[in-house]
Order: sequence, then C-alpha cells, then structure tokens
Amino acid sequence: MLRMNTNQKDRSSRFATIARNAFLVCLLLAVGLCLTGCKEEAKVANASDLSGVYTLVTVNGNKVPATVSHDGVALQVRSGTFTINSDGTCGSKMVFVPPTGTEATREVSATYTREGGKLSMQWKGAGRTTGTVEGNTFTMNNEGMVLAYKK
Repeated sequence: MLRMNTNQKDRSSRFATIARNAFLVCLLLAVGLCLTGCKEEAKVANASDLSGVYTLVTVNGNKVPATVSHDGVALQVRSGTFTINSDGTCGSKMVFVPPTGTEATREVSATYTREGGKLSMQWKGAGRTTGTVEGNTFTMNNEGMVLAYKK
C-alpha cells in the first residue's frame, strides 16, 4: 500500500480545497447569470419579449472578461450566455478560468415562473434565485455577485 508523506497530503488537501472553492464560485456565477437589472426606472418586458439569448456583459459592474473573487478565490469570467425559453425553462453557460489556470465551461439549467419581468428560477440540483428582465437587459444578483446580460 502506498503512503503519502505530509507534504503530499498538504498539497492534495490544498488542491481539493481550491477545486471545491472554484466549483462553488462557478456555480454561483452560473446562477447569477440568470438575472439582470437596471437602477433606472425601466419598462417591464412583455411575455413575448422575455424569450431569447442574453449575452453576459458585466459582473459586479466590470465589463466581461472580468476577474471576480468569491470566498478568497479569484477567477476570470471570460464569457457567458443566459437563455430564456418560452416553455418555462432557462439555462446559463459560462466560460471561466479558475485558479488552476485551465479554462472551464459550466452549464446549468432551471425551470422558471414569472410575474411581469421578474423570473423565479429553480435550478436543477441546486437552489432558487430571482432575476429581472427590463427592456433588453436581464440582471441577477447571486450571493452578492451581480450579473448583467443584454439581448
């Protein structure tokens, strides 16, 4: 049976922690891609205006590509899309670079209900978030990370 020395165990433990944190950040970002909002008074989109593909333009007000930090882990968000389907389903796709330096893509899907321009999303295998469509902008705040998309 192979035995790991203390340095190998420490490196393995650190890598597992970084990988876990990177996964959590990516999951949060993906959920965050679902909602976009404006501070100004904006018109609420009609039902027919909601469906379509929205492209990620900012994260926390920083133009994409943007470097973000969550729980002390920094990663670069390179691009993202959020798709709203008229059948009550939606999904997001994000391309990012975690601390490992290897580009990754994360895709998640959800079902949603809507009230005016507000979407309430239930993510497969995860929790709930809300987002807002105002005009051609979709905004979502995910645990403090604000993701803004344009149609």
